[in-house]
Amino acid sequence: MVEDTGGRGGTDRDTPGPRAAVPAGRPAAGDGAGPGAARGRLPALDPPMVPVAVAGLVAFGGTGLTLLLFRDWLEAHGHGDWLWICLAGFLLGLPGLALMVRHDRRRTG
Repeated sequence: MVEDTGGRGGTDRDTPGPRAAVPAGRPAAGDGAGPGAARGRLPALDPPMVPVAVAGLVAFGGTGLTLLLFRDWLEAHGHGDWLWICLAGFLLGLPGLALMVRHDRRRTG
């Protein structure tokens, strides 16, 4: 079996064992004594999601309306599908917005 030596070359004797020596005064990784260990786990973030969905709708809608001004140029240069992509993003964002409104109503906190 070939063992990865981290690009240093050499043999597997060059790599430390399962637990490398830790300098005095510093806790070993994974022993639960690191920063924040006394506080426990941090709660999961649950930000409001409606603004994210609205931002996506505005981005796709605004970009689509802007690209409508350049429709002839886009078609001439083979980029006519960009308008369809904006339309799809906007239309798929509508059920996403409804889902995020429902999610935000059920949020705790």
